[in-house]
Amino acid sequence: MIRSGYTYDPDDMDDDLAMGQWRAQVRSATRGKRGQKMLGDLLSALDTMQEKALIIRELQDADGGVCALGALARFRGIDMSQLDEEKPEQVADAFNIALLLAKEIVFMNDEHFECRYVKNKRVDITPEERWGMMRKWVARQIVTTA
Repeated sequence: MIRSGYTYDPDDMDDDLAMGQWRAQVRSATRGKRGQKMLGDLLSALDTMQEKALIIRELQDADGGVCALGALARFRGIDMSQLDEEKPEQVADAFNIALLLAKEIVFMNDEHFECRYVKNKRVDITPEERWGMMRKWVARQIVTTA
C-alpha cells in the first residue's frame, strides 16, 4: 500500500491541466498559514531528533523509528496509535493541514527519497540519508520574508 495515496496511472499523467491544478493546490497548501506552521514544526522536530534517521511506510516502527510525520507527531505530542495510516484524511486532520500536503510529505519521505540510481543500478537510501534529504526539502518549503 502506498501511504501517500498517490497513484501511478499513466492515464492520469496525460492530463497536463489536471496535473498543473493538482501541483498548484499542493503549492497553495504548502505556502498557506497552516502549512507553514506545520513545516516550521516539522523542521524543529527533525532537528531535535536524537537519532537523525527516518523510516518509510509507517509513522512509527516497533523499534521506535519514525518517518517525518512520525517525528512531527512526537514533537507535538500526538498519539500515533490513534492514527490509521491508510486514511490520509485522518492523518491530515491530526496535523491540521490540507490533505494534499499530508500526501506530499508522505510521498517525499516514502517514495521520492527511497532510492537513487547509480549507473542504472538501484541503491537504497539509508534512513540517515533520508533524514538529511527530508530536512533539506522541508527547509526549502518554508517561506521566509525579508
